Amino acid sequence: MSIKSQYVTIEELITKIKVYNNDEKGLELVKKAYEFAKLKHFGQTRITGEDYIQHPLNVALILTTINADCKCIAAALLHDTIEDCDTTSEELENLFGKEVTMLVNCVTKINKIKFSSVSEQMAANQRKILVGLSEDVRVIIIKLADRLHNMRTLYVLSEEKQKRKARETLEILTPVAHRLGINKIKSELEDLSLRYLKPDAYYDIVEKLNKKKTERDDSVGKMLNEVSNLLNEHNIKHEIKGRSKSIYSIYNKLNKGKKWEDIYDILALRVLVDTEQECYLALGLIHSKYKPVPKRFKDYIAMPKTNLYQSLHTTVFGVDSSLFEIQIRTYEMDKIAEYGIASHWSYKENKDGSLANKDIMEQKLQIFRNIIELNNETNTPEEFINSIKKDVLTDNSIYVYTPKGDVIELPEGATPVDFAYKVHSEVGNKMIGAIVKDSIVPLNYKLKTGDIVKINTSKLSKGPSKDWLNFVATTQAKAKIKAFYNKINKDELQTTGQELLEKEIRKNNLSINEILSNKNLELIINELKLKDIIELYTLIGSGKYSPANILKIIKKDNSQDKKILKDSNTKKTYNMSKNEILVDGLGEIKVSLSNCCKPVYGDDIIGYVTKGSGITIHRSCCHNITSTEERLINVKWNSEIGKKYFTDLLIYTTSMDNLLDIITKAATNNITIDSITTLNKSDYKTYSITIIVENKEKLEKFINDLYNLTEVEKVERILR
Repeated sequence: MSIKSQYVTIEELITKIKVYNNDEKGLELVKKAYEFAKLKHFGQTRITGEDYIQHPLNVALILTTINADCKCIAAALLHDTIEDCDTTSEELENLFGKEVTMLVNCVTKINKIKFSSVSEQMAANQRKILVGLSEDVRVIIIKLADRLHNMRTLYVLSEEKQKRKARETLEILTPVAHRLGINKIKSELEDLSLRYLKPDAYYDIVEKLNKKKTERDDSVGKMLNEVSNLLNEHNIKHEIKGRSKSIYSIYNKLNKGKKWEDIYDILALRVLVDTEQECYLALGLIHSKYKPVPKRFKDYIAMPKTNLYQSLHTTVFGVDSSLFEIQIRTYEMDKIAEYGIASHWSYKENKDGSLANKDIMEQKLQIFRNIIELNNETNTPEEFINSIKKDVLTDNSIYVYTPKGDVIELPEGATPVDFAYKVHSEVGNKMIGAIVKDSIVPLNYKLKTGDIVKINTSKLSKGPSKDWLNFVATTQAKAKIKAFYNKINKDELQTTGQELLEKEIRKNNLSINEILSNKNLELIINELKLKDIIELYTLIGSGKYSPANILKIIKKDNSQDKKILKDSNTKKTYNMSKNEILVDGLGEIKVSLSNCCKPVYGDDIIGYVTKGSGITIHRSCCHNITSTEERLINVKWNSEIGKKYFTDLLIYTTSMDNLLDIITKAATNNITIDSITTLNKSDYKTYSITIIVENKEKLEKFINDLYNLTEVEKVERILR
């Protein structure tokens, strides 16, 4: 059953922390964070009617159930102060240090951006939650606790919002909690999500559980005493607990076609002992007295799950011939099973201990590197989320070994090709064969847990086969194979297209340099609405455009150009026009904004009379028109026409994590971002960003706002 939101005091919170952490400096930090948050949130209330400070206090209290460190709890108390109060990062850093401020900023960034549609919002938020946690795992732990408290008070929202939040929680956040191994939070999130998504099913299970509770408790009590006596007889110190199944896990079993009787004939016990050796001893004793159910034994001690979970699982025929599921683990394993990855965070100030624990974290967080890789390899938020569900957050995983003994996790149905691409892209691209358990296997062989896989590669390999796409199981392998062929195809088409066009030019006894001058290329690109010369060559190579048609565009009669230049020299008035650009001495005339400098309303502009394609408008400073005067014409903006314009910026930054800040600045200035590309990943990151803006004034304000970000070194408009 779910725990309700409760009234919490700072004294209660400190008492809970002291159960596992008595560090005085840490406790003082928590108290200081509480006083600051209380002051900042003074006068604010939640939809429930309670003082707002109760929310961060409840979030912090949830974190104590997984033994979170004091800096994490301090950040939880402060997590809404930047977003909802007049607090700055600088203020937090001065009072609480860089680490706490970083945690608060990351949680704030996750919640900060608004999106236009429900599907886009959900997918993009999920992406940011998942990718954001790679910086520090405590960010996602705070986010999970924040969501849990919000789920406990979900009853105050409309039914539509309840279902939307519950679905997002169930599909994305609970699998992440599972991967982190935080069972305490995961189980309650699942139960609460089910309560709002399928209330009938939820309350039906609750009612049935309550009806059989006494009978169930009696059977568990008898079995508990018998197993305890058995272990005492053999001098094994232990602790045994009755273990209740979550409502959601029961719902899942029923949903898969199991009958109620099949589920709750299986009663549950958890046996805790001191050592790993005693786990196996206890298992042997239990099996010697109670007959085990075939195929129901799992050894997660020898083969731990990737979320660090270790335990022995067995099902036996116990008292009254009832089936009992028994878990056997050490106290340390139990701590990890409940608290997950959070149990490995360092709570001590000792630097060596902290580094050792961070090394453990580094080894165990490979799962989140997979998430980052998938984010880079998928095109849309929806595709990314589907890949996460299929490749990363699935429960149907297999575990195979490299020849050196490293464990590689793959989805069920994975092949040696999936394994190769999991190890490295080049291993996959150069792969020529695979050996599994000392035997050569076909590349479409379905790997099984425990397989030792060796990949044979060759420098002479020409790359992956397209046929591999028919049997690989992971998104990562498919994306890498497709990327390999896309690059080859694009390069080949580009070369072919260039050769065909040059051949056509020579055939017409024309000069290649003259025909393919910058001005002519710009004319072609504008006429065909292409991105650049590479796209032109690629389209010629693919047969979409013929070289002869390209030459026709260049060789069009330029009598219209001469007329334009003549008329513009004899008339000096600007006629009213429906065009966004008014041309000196002319009325309606074909006008287009150049792609090389992308002017926006308010820029100083000049017109260039093209050969057969009207007038292109450039910024006066554009280097493509500064060297010529004979085809230039005076133009000006039409103030009566309100439009938005595309323009390109280069943003040079010193940090590797500021994209959310840039997007937020754009949103605040009512500027739409059309595309963002990362140009390099050296000591600093450079973004090429295409935006849609109303005028130069708003553009300059946006640029000034970007300079206010500490990580931004330089912003410049692109001139191609």
